[in-house]
Amino acid sequence: MAELSRETLPPTASGWDYEYEHNDTECPEFDAPEVTFISITVIISVLGLVGNGIVLWFLGFHMKRNPFTIYVLNLAVADTGFLLYSLAYLAAYMVEYLFCDNTDFHYILFLITMLCLWTYSTSLYLLTAISTERCVSVLYPIWHRCRRPKHLSAIMSALLWALSSLLCWFMGIFCLVLSESCINSLLYVFVLNVLIFTPVMVLSSLILSIKVQRSSQRRPPGKLYVVILLTVLFFLLFTLPQSVDLLLTYMDIHEPTDMFHALACASSSINPFIYFLVGSYRKRRFRGSLKLALRRVFEEQADCGEDRNTPSRDPVETIV
Repeated sequence: MAELSRETLPPTASGWDYEYEHNDTECPEFDAPEVTFISITVIISVLGLVGNGIVLWFLGFHMKRNPFTIYVLNLAVADTGFLLYSLAYLAAYMVEYLFCDNTDFHYILFLITMLCLWTYSTSLYLLTAISTERCVSVLYPIWHRCRRPKHLSAIMSALLWALSSLLCWFMGIFCLVLSESCINSLLYVFVLNVLIFTPVMVLSSLILSIKVQRSSQRRPPGKLYVVILLTVLFFLLFTLPQSVDLLLTYMDIHEPTDMFHALACASSSINPFIYFLVGSYRKRRFRGSLKLALRRVFEEQADCGEDRNTPSRDPVETIV
């Protein structure tokens, strides 16, 4: 995620003094590691935008909607937004360097940072909803197939977007108007994201993992299980350190780490590649087009074959 650091807050609102490292021309200096991480982040973000764009195109226009694909579609939108805002943050950061630390850019950086936090939090909430619903489908398969509300995925996605929007809106108000409450508002977001939603996501993923291990003794686990577990795993590995780094930065314990920004962008970029690799893996080989790979993953939910005692038939077996 883009660094929510002291440098992104307006000096009149943050309550902190700005201490840039300047050269003889009174412009902030860039060291070699910083330029390297910025370049890596840009490359990762561009690749992620291409991958998420393909997922949005196929799920939005070429595949039948089901409860799982609605969540994935919203997740792809959130990841795309995060990558776009991250690139916008880097671009504004570079322009700020050219204008030698212009104060107006602090407000621009703060706004972009709030947008990054908005899409990042939404991705976390959607992943939690995906893993939790799949866990419920394992524990209560009959209820999930027969009594689950038809529009639950769309309603939950809308509520999660709204929750993330409210959190970021209140945080922006606290930081710009009530500067002394800025760190407290960030602490509330940290508690909600890391100490509430993340444990729920981990617990439901552990239940799914146990289900996969038990079912693998009788037949290979469904691609949907594997996709969810891999997506959650990479999200935790790549973004949880960023959340901790974010809080420590705002508490003025240490400076932000550029590596975590690159890892967070990698987390939002890797999902389309997971979909393709898992969907195209058949009989120890990777084969099939991108469209067929996505159909093997996402149409698996439509027939609920994994929840039955008999193995489900590959929905695109006759196409391959």
